[in-house]
Amino acid sequence: MVEAHLNGVRNALAAGWSALEKGGSALDAAEASVATLEDDETFDAGRGSFLNRDGKVQLDAFIMDGENLRAGGVGCVERIKNPIRAARVILEKSPHVYFVCEGAERFAEEQGIQLVDNSELVVPREVERWKNAKEQKYLTTPSEFCSPTSSHDTVGAVALDAKGNIAGATSTGGTLNKAPGRVGDSSLIGCGCYADNDTAAASTTGWGEPMMKVVISKWATDRVGYGDEPEAAAQEAIHYLHRRVQGHGGIILLDRKGRTGVAHNTPRMAWAVRRSSGMESGINGPAYL
Repeated sequence: MVEAHLNGVRNALAAGWSALEKGGSALDAAEASVATLEDDETFDAGRGSFLNRDGKVQLDAFIMDGENLRAGGVGCVERIKNPIRAARVILEKSPHVYFVCEGAERFAEEQGIQLVDNSELVVPREVERWKNAKEQKYLTTPSEFCSPTSSHDTVGAVALDAKGNIAGATSTGGTLNKAPGRVGDSSLIGCGCYADNDTAAASTTGWGEPMMKVVISKWATDRVGYGDEPEAAAQEAIHYLHRRVQGHGGIILLDRKGRTGVAHNTPRMAWAVRRSSGMESGINGPAYL
């Protein structure tokens, strides 16, 4: 599915860049990019996500504004097609940062987001994968519950707008055959996503439990604040993730100067970046370990 992943991140990039060209904010761009990836069945976000132990899709998402540190997140939602849209509404409309389960769905519906049946988020590919996992008694012990091979395709975006503000967004369906109610790093502030104009914006993908333990996105953006360039900070973060908690995953970073960082210690990670000078994209081998 290499080409599907490359096409997916390029389409997401086009959606985010279009938002910026129309005068939109970094938040608008990050949201548009992630929503595009949620709509793409290739990825573990929105429709096409992994199924949990009950055979349902349960989604988490988070978005953050680097200008004022406002943020919004949802966890364990089952009836929201684009959880990043719900996260944005929370950021804009609620004094709270985080909603979960039925409360998140109720708030989203009150704000005009249409709820869907969970079956609309399920695709045949993931039903087959889930059945195979069940037959193999997959993820049955704590050490097996979340592993590098069962955690992939979480999506994210970081953006810089014409006013010099940055933003980040992340969305996921979590891990294959996860326990109902499990929340990973993606929707937790400072773990799967963070944004601060004074440092950088970050989004991560991969094995969530280790990333939560080291608050990896905040760790990486802090390094930019200390003077590291984003590329170096991204590589340092992935090295630290593996050295400290044997974690696997990837990170993207962006600061207000437009400098970027991409790093991962997984076999592949699809990425794309657009500047006024042009677009780049790829699926790299291990960038740093």
